[in-house]
Amino acid sequence: MGKPTGFMDFQRHATPKRDPITRLSDFYEIYGSPLEGDLKRQGARCMDCGTPFCQSETGCPIDNLIPEWNDLVYQGRWREAYERLIKTNNFPEFTGRICPAPCEEACVLGIIEPAVTIKSIECAIIDRAFDEGWVKPQPPGKRTGKKIAIVGSGPAGLAAADQLNKVGHQVTVFERDDRIGGLLMYGVPNMKLDKRIVDRRVNLLRDEGIIFRPGVNVGVDVTGEDLRQRFDAVLLACGALMAREREVPGRELRGVHLAMEYLHGVTKSLLDSQFADGQFIDAKDKDVIVIGGGDTGADCIGTALRQRCHSVLNITRREREPEQRDDFHPWPGPRGTYYLDYSHEEGKARDGRDPREYGILPLAFVDNGQGAVKAVRIERLEWSRDAAGRWQRKQTGIVEELPADLVFLSAGFTGHDSPGVVDQLGVKCQRGTVTASYGAFTTNIPGVFAAGDMRRGASLIVWAIAEGRGAAHAIDAYLMGRSALPKPQMSAALAIVGQGA
Repeated sequence: MGKPTGFMDFQRHATPKRDPITRLSDFYEIYGSPLEGDLKRQGARCMDCGTPFCQSETGCPIDNLIPEWNDLVYQGRWREAYERLIKTNNFPEFTGRICPAPCEEACVLGIIEPAVTIKSIECAIIDRAFDEGWVKPQPPGKRTGKKIAIVGSGPAGLAAADQLNKVGHQVTVFERDDRIGGLLMYGVPNMKLDKRIVDRRVNLLRDEGIIFRPGVNVGVDVTGEDLRQRFDAVLLACGALMAREREVPGRELRGVHLAMEYLHGVTKSLLDSQFADGQFIDAKDKDVIVIGGGDTGADCIGTALRQRCHSVLNITRREREPEQRDDFHPWPGPRGTYYLDYSHEEGKARDGRDPREYGILPLAFVDNGQGAVKAVRIERLEWSRDAAGRWQRKQTGIVEELPADLVFLSAGFTGHDSPGVVDQLGVKCQRGTVTASYGAFTTNIPGVFAAGDMRRGASLIVWAIAEGRGAAHAIDAYLMGRSALPKPQMSAALAIVGQGA
């Protein structure tokens, strides 16, 4: 710990965002450039805790050595900070931008003060490493002769590919989209993660010997049996993109879309032609309603605002979060508090209000008489807690119609959307996820493994990376009898989510 009183001397100061109104005119990243002095002071705030919960089960699932690189940044030892960072994280340039930072939720300083800006420091370390030329291709010295197919090029698949390639296995990554990256490419808007950052990492992995096969839909263009015959092991890392539908009358109307359909099309058109091809859903001058919260809903808001929508409203059935951590959200878990995400800030700056409204139940999508949506009929709700702390919902009977030319459904995901390859391989599924025990990541079919959202259900990027690293260890051990690859140490209880493994 470089400065014992740092957490008392300095206030939290995260990397500043660009002005909300200014950034609505483009799709560039929302963050500005941090100052080195600010980053060093933030590193000094790390308290040298007896137990660093930031890297515990409730914090970072990939065991990032957070206190160590915080201290090294405070001391100005950036190269060493980078070397510590990449010991546990394959893609800090991704997590430093789009991870919701459970490490900060678990920061011990967060009990009494705003947490250390761990995410900002992480991103600054890797960005500096690229700028200084420290990040270079490092292909393995020799090959093992073993071949592995990875289906899906999101963070879980890429992390597994990176790890397995390091020990000399020949890895081929199959991706059904035309670009590599999975949700990193088409699920996260460019203003949160510039696609040049994704391409930079993919090109580095390619230079290290990983083979990428974009535009190949495994289960359609290539069968699961083909993969089993051609490769020594197969890893399923297809994500969990089956959207949860809303059983609401009028769902079939024009203008009612799934959120990912909207986000995917906008990003693809941006990358293909800077929107010249017109192959995207355009919210310009339209009244937009986003149903469902979370990151995907926030991204729909930010995208619609950049397209100069007439209005945007984000509605959700739940109650508004409290301003402060309450008894139902004890430290070191998630705070569960109200906050403004980047697009909420932008909506407030443009329209003078947070675009979210709470306690609203969608009843129907209203037809304009020509087969298109013109409004969402809703009912206002009231929420209260019972003696056990459980939320109780009361319908008020207050019914309204909210004008809407476009409606985006952002109610989460129910599991994978790759039935072809799953059926062809014969792997077992439960509640939309592939059944594979945590730690082994093995399915019921020998040599076929599963990891990431496809195994645990829709989750965070940092969990996907953790699962990819863990699966790589398991696959290496399966092929070679043992493995020296590191694997995350998070508990099986926390790692098993969404399926009964």
